[in-house]
Amino acid sequence: MNHFFHHSLKELKKHTYDYLLLFTTGIFFIIFLKLFQGDRFYTFITVLIFVFSYIIWGIFHHAKTRTLHIKNVVEYILIGFTILFLLQILLNY
Repeated sequence: MNHFFHHSLKELKKHTYDYLLLFTTGIFFIIFLKLFQGDRFYTFITVLIFVFSYIIWGIFHHAKTRTLHIKNVVEYILIGFTILFLLQILLNY
């Protein structure tokens, strides 16, 4: 477990800009969700934009670190659409 935290801290220091961009996108996502609370269409569009930005961020991050492989792209797409479906279920319940 200690190795995980050490590796994560090293990764954050090495790629501060990338993670700051992801964090900022997440903050804007939460703000827009609050703004469009109750409107299903705009909530869906907000979640969809966040998912696409997450996928693009993942591809950008791995391309920058020269570790981009098709399995990384598929992983980000699958995680993104899982987030999309789960949030749509939770937000429209």
